[in-house]
Amino acid sequence: MIYLDNAATTMHKPQCVVDAVVNALTSMGNAGRGTHEASLDATMVVFGARMKLAQLFNAESPEQIVFTANSTQSLNIAIKGVINKGDHVITTEMEHNSVLRPLYEMEENGSELTIVKADLLGNININDVENAIKSNTKAIVCTHGSNLTGNLNDIEKIGAIAKKHGVIFIVDASQTAGVFEIDVQKMGIDILCFTGHKGMLGPQGTGGMVVAKNVRVRPLLSGGSGVQTYLKKHPEEMPTALEAGTLNAHGIAGLSAAVDYINETGMENIRKREQALMWDFYNKIKDVDGVKVYGDFSKEERCAIVTVNIWDFDSSQVSDVLYNDYGISTRPGAHCAPLMHSALQTGEQGAVRFSFSHFNTEEDVDAAVNAVIEIANEKR
Repeated sequence: MIYLDNAATTMHKPQCVVDAVVNALTSMGNAGRGTHEASLDATMVVFGARMKLAQLFNAESPEQIVFTANSTQSLNIAIKGVINKGDHVITTEMEHNSVLRPLYEMEENGSELTIVKADLLGNININDVENAIKSNTKAIVCTHGSNLTGNLNDIEKIGAIAKKHGVIFIVDASQTAGVFEIDVQKMGIDILCFTGHKGMLGPQGTGGMVVAKNVRVRPLLSGGSGVQTYLKKHPEEMPTALEAGTLNAHGIAGLSAAVDYINETGMENIRKREQALMWDFYNKIKDVDGVKVYGDFSKEERCAIVTVNIWDFDSSQVSDVLYNDYGISTRPGAHCAPLMHSALQTGEQGAVRFSFSHFNTEEDVDAAVNAVIEIANEKR
């Protein structure tokens, strides 16, 4: 199988990640729940991962790193933890449902929502974000990179707008964490939400948040914490405040090893390799008769994603043919990004997404190119 669905999850993990998870499964106890060796080992692994992630994202301190199960959980905690009835929130048409659905829920509960439009290339105008700010605007919530088009937002510029107006800035880094440099302090990010199983190269069931010290987030959950057992309320100190229950220490061990791999391999090297494969694929299929490519390819820096349609062929059928006839795994359909599909006018057809990992090869690219050309020629 040629795996080109890395925007959904990276299937090929570094061997050190696999080894770390296996070792954790056979040796670690419950982090923060005892003083015996197995529990202390888990506690040290979790704390070490916080240290590494704090350095990776330039967090103010390791205590501001919160572990979750994925970006969806992180975004729910962030959005529901800072937005109140009567607050105004700004987001964009580029967003995944992990952003949109919690915001719609908050809107039903009395908050206001403005959604900044995207153009036919899938870009937003940053000026529209600033122009949407009102006296009761509480937060701007947006993606760093679109999971559909691969287009990037200028997070540092949006962060500067948020700081200028005293607005909380929440960023969904699902497609960019581990591949693009993210400095939460330099970029003015108040809450960064990330997942561990995509560009971070870690296990599924891992993710987290980086929360600025001056931002108060209401806990989504309460319960066991391993400390302050006799309090009626969940502890308020970070990161315990947002980490009720047993952590996925086995997965965090793998995520910690993944950060080591990223640092040792070099994030820039990983990004350049992914983008080289993506550009090779794009340049070889962009002028094929019947193939329509979505997104803005005028900028060199972008997520390693190429999303296409072939003639008026249903995207799910194209993806099935790619897998069944060519052994190529892709993602068809709506990609949990309904507003982006509306902006691109692909709501009915959907689209087929090819997404690349630095573990992919030139041979993988050539096989995908040949498959696209053959399908397009057959359907002409």
